Amino acid sequence: MSKLKTTIIGAGAIAVSALALNAYAQDPISLTVVSWGGAYTASQNRAYHEPYMEENPHVTIINDDGSANALAGLRAQHQAGNVTWDLVDMLPSDAQLACDEGIVIPIDHDEMLAAAPDGTPASEDFLPGSLGECFIPQIVYSTVLTFRPDAFDGDQPESIADLFDVENFPGRRALQDRPGTNLEWALYADGVPVDEIYDVLRTPEGVDRAFAKLDTIKEHIVFWTEGAQAPQLLADGEVAFATGYNGRMFDAIEVEGMNAEIIWDGQVVEWDGWVIPDGPNVDKVLEYVSWATDTQRLADQAKFISYGPARASSAPLVGEHADLGIDMNAHMPTNPDNYFAPIVLDNDFWTDYGDELRERFANWMLQ
Repeated sequence: MSKLKTTIIGAGAIAVSALALNAYAQDPISLTVVSWGGAYTASQNRAYHEPYMEENPHVTIINDDGSANALAGLRAQHQAGNVTWDLVDMLPSDAQLACDEGIVIPIDHDEMLAAAPDGTPASEDFLPGSLGECFIPQIVYSTVLTFRPDAFDGDQPESIADLFDVENFPGRRALQDRPGTNLEWALYADGVPVDEIYDVLRTPEGVDRAFAKLDTIKEHIVFWTEGAQAPQLLADGEVAFATGYNGRMFDAIEVEGMNAEIIWDGQVVEWDGWVIPDGPNVDKVLEYVSWATDTQRLADQAKFISYGPARASSAPLVGEHADLGIDMNAHMPTNPDNYFAPIVLDNDFWTDYGDELRERFANWMLQ
């Protein structure tokens, strides 16, 4: 080997070594990511957190299952001047309230988020209506009604109206302890067309009508708070019906083998995504979020749970479940076979009326 070649190879080796040292010489950093727990957090771990930590060994991601009370938690941390959460999974209506209160940062979507592979900017690639001033969507999911077939002899339930039919479909019903979805379903079951539900619910008479409908099944209701509780109540045979997130129900049925079926009628469709608290690690969090919400990463999450990706460019990349080998497209809430009577959650409505309806619903539960 010539002296010249030896010099060139030696310089290259030094350069490569320097790059490797730089990658590992970065100061270690821990990011606390708040989410919903259960199958959903597990899907985030496998699609986002673990691959990112593998590529960035100086970063440690710590999970906190506090999203059910995320807005209250963020408010308390902000008031105390001690923000310990770095990234929070939150619903759009709560995200807008947090944004209005200045406790999460505004997002310049095209500046801060990755473009689609063909160059389409983020603002045009994320599904219409999904982006918020401070909100970065990950998934399209829905709250669905699920039932145990062995709870009923003869006819099986097929609609939201059957949830309220205790004569033909007896048994306890597990509902979430919040007004959202419950009020919409009460009006839908009472004959209000899907596209008129929020017009009716914006009136005092409409709210009274919804609560009156809920009164008809109140003595049969078991309330749940955390997402994991709904499929567990169903699996244990404690209830005949349970409302729940479609991804958790998919996991319980397809992965755990629970004897239950999903009713797609009246599914309440929502976005879910990230907000970034105004804390000490904002720059590093922005790096992570840009990576975790690119086209491939959002498609990857659908390998582990039946939630649709929030980017148009991700949809064609949805394939089989990573462990089960089944086609995930059939289990997406947006599949045409499932999307025949959706109620698209009106986040503006819940931003405007949420506080008073949550208070009324809490009082109603105690009555």
